[in-house]
Amino acid sequence: MDITIDLEKCTGCGLCLKACMYDAVRIVNKKAEIDENCTLCGACVEACTFDAISIVGIPVKTQDFSDYKGVWVFIENRNSQIAEVSYELFVEGRRLADILGTTLAALTIGYGIKEKVSCLFDYGVDKVYLIESPLFENQLDDIFAKAIVQTISRYKPEIFLSGATSFGRSMIPRVAAILRTGLTADCTGLDIDPDKKLLLQIRPTFGGNIMATIICPNSRPQMATVRPHAMGARGTETKNINYASLDHQENPSGLAQERGTPEVKRGDIIEIPIQENLFKSRLRLLETINAVEEKINITDYDIIISGGRGIGCAENFGLLRELADLLGGVVGASRAAVDSGWISYPHQVGQTGKTVNPKIYIACGISGAVQHLAGMQTSDVIIAINKDLDAPIFKIATYGIVGDLFEVVPRLIKRIKSGKKLL
Repeated sequence: MDITIDLEKCTGCGLCLKACMYDAVRIVNKKAEIDENCTLCGACVEACTFDAISIVGIPVKTQDFSDYKGVWVFIENRNSQIAEVSYELFVEGRRLADILGTTLAALTIGYGIKEKVSCLFDYGVDKVYLIESPLFENQLDDIFAKAIVQTISRYKPEIFLSGATSFGRSMIPRVAAILRTGLTADCTGLDIDPDKKLLLQIRPTFGGNIMATIICPNSRPQMATVRPHAMGARGTETKNINYASLDHQENPSGLAQERGTPEVKRGDIIEIPIQENLFKSRLRLLETINAVEEKINITDYDIIISGGRGIGCAENFGLLRELADLLGGVVGASRAAVDSGWISYPHQVGQTGKTVNPKIYIACGISGAVQHLAGMQTSDVIIAINKDLDAPIFKIATYGIVGDLFEVVPRLIKRIKSGKKLL
């Protein structure tokens, strides 16, 4: 890839200079020049009204992806317990699959998990691929990645989703690198392009100041990890369950070679045997040390009362705690409040804090920066209290109260104590 300037078309107007965020453009002798600071972001190309700047590169070879079908979700489990983020991905995966008119499948790898996967059909999953062996009792990146790569190569899913957990962030990039496909990490939203049928992967970028929509048009599968609690989880209809086991035959990949693929029906659990001698890990788990649990986990609460810069000081969080106690909720905070030392980090909501999905989220004195919205925008009901009528928080709020939080919150507390309805 390279960027070129047509000197005959260039007028030296300077629009490209203003558009460049990396100080890569100079005007020399009334002509634009681009230096080594250029990142090929394309901002100058869009800014040029004379079509004098263009990015050129090797044409992408058109590939046939017709064999790739279906939406898959990787089920992470630890100690034979399915991670909560997997249930959230089932709901989103079901929606994406319905848009594409395809199936939703789950892939789970572990040991002692066979009896636990039948519940997955309550979340709209059409079929489950199961790899079970004592080798996968511990989460070792290399052998998990190998098993996933081999399974994807055989069954060719169009979309592959995983949770952006500590294990997912470590292991899934290995899978994408081996498959030579794209991966968007820490997505806060997913959708399907109505025309090209591509996966739209949405996440904060540039320090969280803007939301980027990323596509992967030239490789498969399209892969994304999603932050826990970024999407809600809820069950759907229950499916009938059938077990389909593949016959084992020697295969250099390590997975069982199929002797005729069994007919996969809706509700099938497809067990994939492995050749254990081909799954030797270079890692050895020496010890597992459980982290000291935080005194509070705000993601466990249905009601969160959050304070931002508008709270003013640490003492004023007492007002929010009183309201939270009355409602059976917990106090949250924006990064500005935490950075100011007014409240501890476990209460922080947002891109660099916790992603929450409560039934009720009350934002007090929070303007609504993109970083904060990324951590709470999927709440069922959002109530915003802010003096600034133009605060971005009001754009996503279910109910907005324009006023001083130090007047509004005490009145809410008084009304609750008197037994009157809030709305």
